[in-house]
Amino acid sequence: MKVQYTLFPEGRTKAMTFSYDDGRTQDRLLVSKLNKYGFKGTFHLNSGFLGREGYITAEEVRTLFQGHEVSAHTVSHPFLEISPPDQVAHEILEDRRTLESLVQYPVHGMSYPFGTYNDKVVAMLPALGIEYARTVNSHGRFDMPADPLRWHPTCHHKQLLEQVEIFRDYQERFKRMSLLYVWGHSYEFDNDDNWEIIDQAGELLKDNDTIWHATNAEIIAYMQALERLRFSVDRSIVHNPSALDVWISVDDKPIKISAGQVIQL
Repeated sequence: MKVQYTLFPEGRTKAMTFSYDDGRTQDRLLVSKLNKYGFKGTFHLNSGFLGREGYITAEEVRTLFQGHEVSAHTVSHPFLEISPPDQVAHEILEDRRTLESLVQYPVHGMSYPFGTYNDKVVAMLPALGIEYARTVNSHGRFDMPADPLRWHPTCHHKQLLEQVEIFRDYQERFKRMSLLYVWGHSYEFDNDDNWEIIDQAGELLKDNDTIWHATNAEIIAYMQALERLRFSVDRSIVHNPSALDVWISVDDKPIKISAGQVIQL
């Protein structure tokens, strides 16, 4: 019996997520466009900038990002790799604390300010409650994160259309999960006058039900649920102890294992 972790919810093999930094006022239009096409985004906010000119307000955070994810980006957007450890801890924990008070759910993800970090910063993150951290190192592939604390995206949104066209018809040769991960800053759409690329991507994927649209946190939670599956020695019995339904491939057939369920394969 061959068991493989190759499936997202509903037995899909593809997922797509957006990731945006800073909490600029252009997030308002971006969220409306993502909602129109059923896309999901993660918005990494600097809590110390909320309410400043050009930034969204604290009062609108919870309602604006309903259905998406609010994630950390530090309080004041410093270069973490040249900051003392206690300052790194303060920047992340206080950002989490403020954002959690606004959205009323735990915040366990972040993106690196300026996209910069080093091994010492990465090593600190689990103790600060961070489960994933996005970089700006686009690799142009549809890989799942090998290291969620160094989560490299597929592309910046400037390459969104070309990557969507490839991804729409993409078939992984070795039957693995495929993820299109897009990052950027919403103000760049104004700077480059290219808001239409979100609409064009939406039209390209219209009525396409082969892709799971998810936030960063939803993808991480699903991966963790898969990793928590408990198998008998001969893999004929499996227990899903998590609160999420998961799908696995058994001899190349999709099998759903509901939350808390024990099943015979």
